[in-house]
Order: sequence, then C-alpha cells, then structure tokens
Amino acid sequence: MAISKETVRKMKGYTLHTIKTDKYKTNTLVWKMKAPLEKDTVTLRALLPNVLQSSTKRLNTTAKLRAYLDDLYGAHFYVDTAKKGEYHILTFTIEIANEKFLQDAEPLLQRGVEFLAEVLLNPHADGGQFDSQTVEKEKRVLKQRIQSVYDDKMRYASMRLIEEMCKGEPYALQVNGVLDDVDAITPADLYQYYQKAIREDELDLFVTGDVDEDRLAAICECLRFPDREPTRAAARTLQKVSSVKKIKESQDIRQGKLNIGYRTNITFGDSDYFPLQMFNGIFGGFSHSKLFLNVREKESLCYYVASQIESHKGLMMVMSGIESANFDKAVSIIEKQLEAMKNGDFSEQEIGQTKAVIRNQLLESTDTSRGLVEILYHNVIAGTKTGVEDWIREIKAVGKGEIVKVAAKIEPDTIYFLSGMEGK
Repeated sequence: MAISKETVRKMKGYTLHTIKTDKYKTNTLVWKMKAPLEKDTVTLRALLPNVLQSSTKRLNTTAKLRAYLDDLYGAHFYVDTAKKGEYHILTFTIEIANEKFLQDAEPLLQRGVEFLAEVLLNPHADGGQFDSQTVEKEKRVLKQRIQSVYDDKMRYASMRLIEEMCKGEPYALQVNGVLDDVDAITPADLYQYYQKAIREDELDLFVTGDVDEDRLAAICECLRFPDREPTRAAARTLQKVSSVKKIKESQDIRQGKLNIGYRTNITFGDSDYFPLQMFNGIFGGFSHSKLFLNVREKESLCYYVASQIESHKGLMMVMSGIESANFDKAVSIIEKQLEAMKNGDFSEQEIGQTKAVIRNQLLESTDTSRGLVEILYHNVIAGTKTGVEDWIREIKAVGKGEIVKVAAKIEPDTIYFLSGMEGK
C-alpha cells in the first residue's frame, strides 16, 4: 500500500495538492506562499501572515476569529514563516475535524476552505491599508520574536554562522526579518505588499485527509487568484571556497558555541542528494554518528554535537557546545571525522544503521499530516516529483562509493565560535 498518493491539479492562480488518506481523524489544509528572499521585503513578509491570522473584514477582532474556529468543532489555525534555499515561505495551516466522524451533517471541509479564503482574500483592511491597531500589535510581537534569537545562544550562533558564511547572498537574511526595519512599516505599506504577494507569489494548497478529490476541487473554487508566472530565485552558482573564514566573538555565557559551515553544492533533486543524506547521517546526523561518538563520547569535548544539511541551498552545518579552552582540539577532531568520511573509513554496519534511522524518520514524519506536507513541498521548491516511497527506495540503494564521492565534494567554509568571557 502506498504511503502517500498525491494528486496535483491546477486551479485559478494556484496548485491544489490532494493527499487522500484515512490515516488521520482530521483534515488538514496547508496554504503555502513562496517568493525569493529579498532584503527589501523580508520583514514585510514576516509580518504579513501574523496580521492576516489576527482578524478578517467580517471577523474583525482576534476574539471573534477564535470564537468562529471554536464553532468549527475546535479547528486549529496557525501561521509560520521559513526559508528554503533562497525562498521565503509563508504557511497557513488549518486542522479541522473530518465531518465523516460527526453525528451532525456539518460541511466542515467546505467551511474550512471558505475560512481560508476569507483570511487570504478579505483581510481586516479599509481604504488601502490594514487595521492600524492590528498592525501595531503584530509589529510588537515580531520585534520580540526577532529579539528572542539573541537571547537563545544556540540559535544566535547558528544565525551568526549563516550571516558570515553567506554574506552577500539572500540566504544570509533572517526568516523573521530585520529588527531595525519593523518600526517603519505602515499599515498602507503592508497592504501594498500583501497585494503584490497575492499577485506574484507561487501559491500551493495541500489538503490531507479522507476527502473526495472532485468534491474538494469544487469547494476550492471559492479560492481564486490572478494567473501568474511566479518569480524565481536567481539560478544557483557553484560556490568555491578559497580559504576557511574564522570568526570569533565573546559574550557573557557559560558554554561556548562552535558552529562550522560547509559547502556541499548539492541540493534536493540532484543525483547526489540521497548519498548526501547518508553522508550526513554517518558523519553527524544521529547518535551513532562519528561526531557524536568521537567528539562527545570518546573525547568528552562537548555538551552536544550534530550536523544537518540545508536541502535547497547546498550547505551543511555542524553545531556543538564546548568549553572555550577546547576550541582547537574540537575543531581538529571534527576535521578528522570529515577526513575519515572522505577516506571511506566507515563500515557497512554504519551504513545499514543509518539507512534504518532515515527510513524510520521518514515514516514518523508521515504520521502527521504536517510532516507529510513538508516532505512533499520539497518538490515545489525543486521542481521535482519525489514521493515518500521514492525517498525510501533511493536511500536503500545508496552504496559506500556514492557516499565517499559526496564526501569529496564537501568543503569547510566558515568556523564561527561564540566564547565565554574567561580571562577578560
């Protein structure tokens, strides 16, 4: 039996993805808006979904909007922002009960889609601008969200690594925007940008649940947008590393944060992508990885250590927490683990264990409708058609030689270290 069967249908200005399954007791609607990351718009985009989710023209207070969701048998509605490669993604999610399990013949799916249409197409705005009180409230929240990164030193170190590593590239921009740009945004500015996003973003609606595809398509006729040719991010260029950058900062913290960024130049859709997933798992992705066993367990140099890849930008990041005095030794041992991977110094047992963990992670992701959608949305970003079964089959087929080939391509780019104030 297929894990997921996705039907894709072109609608008026957007693409409808139906994943018909009886695995979940709810139906989930996930609306995605994709546009290139840009300095001039990143803060506007970060603010926009939160303003839209606060109220609509009809439900003109947050209390009224939330009361309406309660009437839909406690439907959940929330928004999120993310960056995938050099795209900025806005996500609106509605989780609503499947009417098949209700005694009353309530058309909940239809009401859920109509609510989404109201949020997107009839916002709380008048005279060419959003409601000023709503915008000011959400600006305060956005500033707190941006500031929270500086208070969480793990996130701060990750942010600083990307800023230094990708200086001059759109990916260096933060997903929540620029703190200094928030105050200047007016309700009219934001409404003008909203209209631009509605006209130009690449729009996708994912619906997962036990739904009839033709009925769903008919219901979604209330969602109508202008036809568009979505703006694409600039074509990827191969990034060669001439020398490794070393950036050191110090703050009043107990535990140093050592983050190292690598260029893989491999992205989702490339033939080497699944061998890269295997490389990452053996190198630092899991608890049986070389980084975990050698840097943390054997040498006791760090409190945590892990690696992760950015699937649409061609990066890999190593994150670790160390004592400042252990900086040189930790960097050296991490470098040795990469050399070991390039030399093929890993066993068939490690390969088999990594394949099993990746497979289990994929299957766990499909246990939630949101996890399943995130897997399938990779295809929208990359212009591919890779299902969950394809992931599992491709990972299973990866051999040692392919992993070594990938390892040879990986280059260290930037070493970022946030140290404590010892001795200062």
